[in-house]
Amino acid sequence: MKYVIRGDKLTVTKSIKDYITEKLDKLNKYYENNQDIECKVVIRSKNNIEAIEVTIPMNKFILRAEEACDDLYAAIDLVVDKLEGQIRKNKTKLKKRYEKEEIPEMSFDFDELESEEEDIVKRKNIDTKPMDEEEALLQMNLLNHDFFVFKNVNEECVSVLYRRKDKKYGIINVK
Repeated sequence: MKYVIRGDKLTVTKSIKDYITEKLDKLNKYYENNQDIECKVVIRSKNNIEAIEVTIPMNKFILRAEEACDDLYAAIDLVVDKLEGQIRKNKTKLKKRYEKEEIPEMSFDFDELESEEEDIVKRKNIDTKPMDEEEALLQMNLLNHDFFVFKNVNEECVSVLYRRKDKKYGIINVK
């Protein structure tokens, strides 16, 4: 696996790079052609909290995990455990979904984790009414939801307003 490790407003030392590489190399057992895979790692530090984000784009899907902790090395351990858990948990789904297609990067010769089913348990139809983003924000806050779907009159499309982890808001426009 090729690693692209960069720091966002901080310097990444050789020892940190070596530790990240050593830990992420544990995931190589899940890949067959790992020399073609490029793993992107971004490290951030804000208010004494160290965050690491790992993205592994593959042909058919993207593996991504993010962790934050007051100790960078602990955050690295947590993010690698999270990625490994994602791979093991979704092994059956990935294998079934891409059964007829070949995924050259993945090896499915490992035991999967015992996991509860993640089937869709509720389906909801909503009637969206035309409104601007300010009204949608007000509606979302009145409903005490983390997201709100509406017909955006300014963009002339369906939009999803959502609350981010940093307590600010984002919007997704569906054209």
